[in-house]
Amino acid sequence: MQNWYHIIPKNTGLSIYVWIIFCGLPFFFIFRSSSALDIVSGIFMVLLFFLAYRLSFIADNWMVYVWVSIEMAINIVMTILFGYIYFSLFLAFFIGNIRSKAGFLTLYIVHLSTTVATTTFVFIFKNESLFPHLPFIIISVLGVILLPFTIYYRNKRIDLEGKLEDANKRISQLRVIEERERIARDLHDTLGQKLSLIGLKSDLAGKLIDMKPEVAKNEIHDIHQTARTALKEVREMVSNMKGANLQEETIRVRQLLEAAQIEFELEGDAELHHTPPLVENVLSMSLKEAVTNVVKHSKATICRIIIQQSPKETKITVEDNGTGVSKERDVTQGHGLQGMKERLEFVNGSLEVYSSKENGTTLHIEVPNVIQQTKQEESG
Repeated sequence: MQNWYHIIPKNTGLSIYVWIIFCGLPFFFIFRSSSALDIVSGIFMVLLFFLAYRLSFIADNWMVYVWVSIEMAINIVMTILFGYIYFSLFLAFFIGNIRSKAGFLTLYIVHLSTTVATTTFVFIFKNESLFPHLPFIIISVLGVILLPFTIYYRNKRIDLEGKLEDANKRISQLRVIEERERIARDLHDTLGQKLSLIGLKSDLAGKLIDMKPEVAKNEIHDIHQTARTALKEVREMVSNMKGANLQEETIRVRQLLEAAQIEFELEGDAELHHTPPLVENVLSMSLKEAVTNVVKHSKATICRIIIQQSPKETKITVEDNGTGVSKERDVTQGHGLQGMKERLEFVNGSLEVYSSKENGTTLHIEVPNVIQQTKQEESG
């Protein structure tokens, strides 16, 4: 609804000067009358109409319909007494701004019916008052028919555009939050693995520094290199310069497992041939998280990684002979596995975890090569 001071409607397709003329025309029709009583009553009704029109914009609930009813009554009287029908256009504009569909339709039907009935009555019994400006009368009746719907649906469109804009802003905010969470998870995974490796090598160097100083120096050198590599990876990840590579990741997890004195076994080719970069990045980060969990929590002596590739999908299995994950809670909720699961779901992948104290823990990671499939479908 517009503010109360918007007596002259906007965006109706008519010039503001036309509406000014409509505001002044009543007095022209009134002063044509020879009776002083008609002139006084006419001026009173015009002033009352604009007062009611003003109040209808600021009224709430049922009072809106009271003021509109008064305006309709004045419009009928002005048409019958003075042949002035143009108040109906003001009413048509206001009715188009009614938000309630039921209220809009009710007022529209009543206004259209009274306007047509009054105009017909005047044409039949007082032909001389309307016939001279018949073309304008026809335009006014068409305005009463079309203008409310034009205004009503224009307002609906504006509301929808506003909601769409709000939704787009909300989506942008959610994207920012999601990106922050992704960066936080990636930082955790990247630094977590490297810091674990540094911690393990530090412990080993501390044990060897007296017995085998040369070996301890090598371990300290590895710690230095690992720290530099971690710093480099963090910079590359934050600046989005480089995605994770599975072949390089297997080298890193081998180093981590060997530092933790866990035997490393690899089956399959770590160089992916059918997997898009985004999917390979997710697989690499998932493998990193899985092996980090093995080192931190499993107490295993063997870790086996099996990589299986096909044109349609890529599978990675991570097995260890450790103590397994506690059954007191869902295994997919602990040790960073929930974050891994969320990443895989983003690329339509899946994560299955099997764990027992006797057989250790097995993670099955499966991701379809969705981008590759899409290209094949388009070429077909």
